[in-house]
This record gives sequence, structure tokens and C-alpha cells, in this order.
Amino acid sequence: QVQLVESGGGLVQAGGSLRLSCAASGRTFEGYNMGWFRQAPGKEREFVAAISRSNGRTLYVDSVKGRFTISRDNAKNTLYLQMNSLKPEDTAVYYCAARIGVLLSVSVSSYDYWGPGTQVTVSS
Repeated sequence: QVQLVESGGGLVQAGGSLRLSCAASGRTFEGYNMGWFRQAPGKEREFVAAISRSNGRTLYVDSVKGRFTISRDNAKNTLYLQMNSLKPEDTAVYYCAARIGVLLSVSVSSYDYWGPGTQVTVSS
């Protein structure tokens, strides 16, 4: 299995930027498709972005397209989420997740391992 730990969250003003990191340990990081999800208070956890194991294919939820960029460095066992032009509605706990399956997925239930999350708060 793989252990995941997020970092980089914090408080930022609307229009600002943050870069989240997810450090992986345990089994080979490059063997997993990876995703970022978020959960706002009182709401269900939702998909944000995903990236394939090695060819760099990505998926994004429409609300973050053009503002967020997911990337990974397999040599450093680290997943990233660059978030620009942040909006108050981006406020949530952000989670990274690892998926054993071959295909990319936007479904929470299809991911096998999760980090504890990092809080992102965007003030207006």
C-alpha cells in the first residue's frame, strides 16, 4: 500500500495562489493514478483533478479548468496541485488519493488510498 500526506494549504485572499503537495511513501508511487479531491463544510467530497501514472494525461472538473494544474514528480514520489486565481468557493479540505486501477477516474469510491487532507481557505 501507499501512505499519502498533503501539505501547502493555508489562508489566501481571493485571486491569490497556493501550491499543494502530496508526499507518497510505501509502494512505488509511479504505479498509481493520482487524484485531488476537496470537501467543503456540509458538502460531499468532490473530484478536482487527476493525473495518469506516467504519460501525464490529466482530467479536471470544469470549475477549476484554466486555474488549477495537477502534476507529479515520480522521482520525488510527490503529487502537486498548483491553484491560481483562487475564489472563495474553492474553500475546502483538499485530499490527495491514489488509484490502483488502470484508467483515470473522477469517482471518490474508485480510489484506494487517501491522505488526511489539508485546509484551504480563500477569503473574499
